[in-house]
Amino acid sequence: MQKVKIFDTTLRDGEQSAGVNLNMSEKLEIARQLERLSVDIIEAGFPAASPGDLASVREIARTIKGCSVTGLARAVISDIDAAWEALKEGAEPRLHTFIATSPIHREFKLKQSKEQVIETAVSSVRYAASKFAVVQWSAEDACRTELPFLAEIIEQVIRAGAQVINIPDTVGYITPEEYGNVFKYLYEHVPSINKVELSTHCHDDLGLAVANSLAAVQHGARQVEGTINGIGERAGNTALEELAVALHIRKDYFQAETRLNLQEISRTSTLVSKLTGMEVPANKAVVGRNAFAHESGIHQDGVLKEKTTYEIISPELVGYQNNSMVLGKHSGRHAFRNRLKELGIEVQDQEINRLFSVFKETADRKKEMTDEDLVAIVLEEGLSKTESFYELKSIQVQYGTNQIPTATVTLSGSANEEIQEAGTGAGSIEALYNTLEKCMNETIDLLDYRIQSVGAGRDALAQVYVKMKCAGKETSGRGLAQDVLEASAKAYLNAVNRVLYMKESAEPIVSR
Repeated sequence: MQKVKIFDTTLRDGEQSAGVNLNMSEKLEIARQLERLSVDIIEAGFPAASPGDLASVREIARTIKGCSVTGLARAVISDIDAAWEALKEGAEPRLHTFIATSPIHREFKLKQSKEQVIETAVSSVRYAASKFAVVQWSAEDACRTELPFLAEIIEQVIRAGAQVINIPDTVGYITPEEYGNVFKYLYEHVPSINKVELSTHCHDDLGLAVANSLAAVQHGARQVEGTINGIGERAGNTALEELAVALHIRKDYFQAETRLNLQEISRTSTLVSKLTGMEVPANKAVVGRNAFAHESGIHQDGVLKEKTTYEIISPELVGYQNNSMVLGKHSGRHAFRNRLKELGIEVQDQEINRLFSVFKETADRKKEMTDEDLVAIVLEEGLSKTESFYELKSIQVQYGTNQIPTATVTLSGSANEEIQEAGTGAGSIEALYNTLEKCMNETIDLLDYRIQSVGAGRDALAQVYVKMKCAGKETSGRGLAQDVLEASAKAYLNAVNRVLYMKESAEPIVSR
């Protein structure tokens, strides 16, 4: 049985999804969960992109000890130096460096000849190898590169010190059979190929990312790169949860396995979805809410008699539990903390009292507090906390079918000044957001607004996600409350606070 390493790039390629921006505490929480999932390598970011990215990668490298942490670098000395600065304190620092190799990239982006591209790649790998114990080199747009040239440059970077060679399908163009043949060709035409591990990195523009990655494994790839829930540039990346479960269920066919703790898949998917604001489609394989639902009478009858008639993956395999422990207003601090621990959520001692107070306040208004409620509270009130330049003090909204909706808002500003405004709109949310915009002294364009319940019942918590353009920057925000208007106001302020915090930290809102 061949061992396949999992290279998770949720925090780098995944964060490049349009509208996604994670603060440091959110990145750390995802990294800790990826460590519990037992991925082999975490690509924590692009250290040279900004001081904020460098700081986040450094903190993740310092924190994570159960797997290797890497960062991305162009074939530029300053990028490699920034990556070393961020990663040198990690348990197993490694570098991921790349250069484009396809004719279209050479001509229009790099404006370099084949010889110049090889020279740049070799010199950057040689320099990186003088600092890092493990250097991974990627041929950007490898799948549209002439195979003889691809083989030539790979041989040269191996001789320069690269230990992992990545063959990305950067634009999601190739098909499984073609992709497998690329790996076959390289094994036959690169003399030093057996000295390195081959890696696969596929995008999903044609919906073939997982299939292509599996084809690469069949043809000798021993590392697969991807993201949780398949998030990423454009149509996204290989969905690691689908890849890992496919290898597990069909190990008889692929003769390969990962070291992932599959029971952490559901929890990891939920965490990434909540923190990025990217909802998992209901029919998505492995982690969609309908992945284990059976509506057809024939299917239901078969599953009741024998689950494997229509269910090739058990929900328990990927961490779904049928019964949730229910806490309530009479539950104590110990039960609260113990349940968070069982859910895989780490909370610092200084935070537990504040979070327990929020839990008790919510439990007073809610009949039952499920695991889903607990996770939502901790993520919104604790782990995803940003600097609060504006804080919501009170809102009042008047609405009637025969009157103009009106909102009154009171905020506290960064200098503890009180800001109060009133405004109107065509509906309650518009009135509220028009009023909040008055408080900001900024032109704010709302690009997306989504609301969903956390759990079921009339007393369910409301979770609101917004995407907006503020101060010329795209950003997103989340808000949680029992009242949908309060949740909406919190989401709006969370997004604005992110912009102000990023501006103060000189960190770009949208990734590369």
